[in-house]
Amino acid sequence: MARENQSVVTEFIFQGLSSQPRTQTVLFIVFLIFYLFTLVGNIMIITVIRADCQLHLPMYFFLANLSFLDICYISSNVPQMLVNLLTKKRTISFSACAAQMYFSLAFGMTECVLFGVMAYDRYMAICHPLLYTTVMNRKLCTRMVVASWTSSLLSSMVIHSLTLRLPFCGPDILNHYFCEVLAVLALACADIALMELVVFIFSILIVFIPFLLIMTSYAYILSAILKIQSAHTQSKAFSTCGSHLTAVTIFYGTAICTYMNPKSRRPQDRDKVVAVFYTIVAPMLNPLIYSLRNKDMKRALRRAMKRPKSLFI
Repeated sequence: MARENQSVVTEFIFQGLSSQPRTQTVLFIVFLIFYLFTLVGNIMIITVIRADCQLHLPMYFFLANLSFLDICYISSNVPQMLVNLLTKKRTISFSACAAQMYFSLAFGMTECVLFGVMAYDRYMAICHPLLYTTVMNRKLCTRMVVASWTSSLLSSMVIHSLTLRLPFCGPDILNHYFCEVLAVLALACADIALMELVVFIFSILIVFIPFLLIMTSYAYILSAILKIQSAHTQSKAFSTCGSHLTAVTIFYGTAICTYMNPKSRRPQDRDKVVAVFYTIVAPMLNPLIYSLRNKDMKRALRRAMKRPKSLFI
């Protein structure tokens, strides 16, 4: 019977952020600018880090991976949203929705873990500078990035497969602008108590534990920075850590509000606005945060502007 019910819904209709034509036009222009800026900014960061040998350090290796991840993350939902803002029939097939749900969840989880990895990198650099180059070698950094991707892809696969086992027999109106897992679960024609528990457990593992790691790392970092007597060294340490903390605050502040609530509910307009921050605004701001607040990146950008050919070698 469950399979029969599940076959009834072949597509979902996005309710989106607004039903007003004028508002939709404004939103299309704004989010198109955000999307293009995110692509250009993150590609620029990846290219500069790759071209400038002075940035071939663990911190910038992780930053380049974060930029690549942000491109993947925002591309998993914004192009579909832009199409929906221009068309009256804002639909997505069941299979396409399932794919979008998997990838957007996987990329979001990877970002959570990667932020934790980046916090550990800063902890080692500031609290154990003599051991930093030995411990944070290329091999370990690569393993940490691979572990971030692998754990998140597998976690997303578990949530994704369990969600698709549920029957979907209607309604088919998705109160969101992309196939977000909680919004999809709200349309299931079955008891979703088990899925609520599964999402909550993975939120603790993938979201909350890395967040605790970040907070613990920065508690030690702050203590170490305050012991530094040189004002210049203190300023440099605060600058590099400030960029990371700003990005973490924007991303985690909104993601935790959404996924650390054990009682799922039918998504409201406020939830969609919150989702905009961790799926669109955060990936867009990361290039600004890590370039404008980071002196090494600003110097590398100036060098790249003087020698533009070096970016493509």
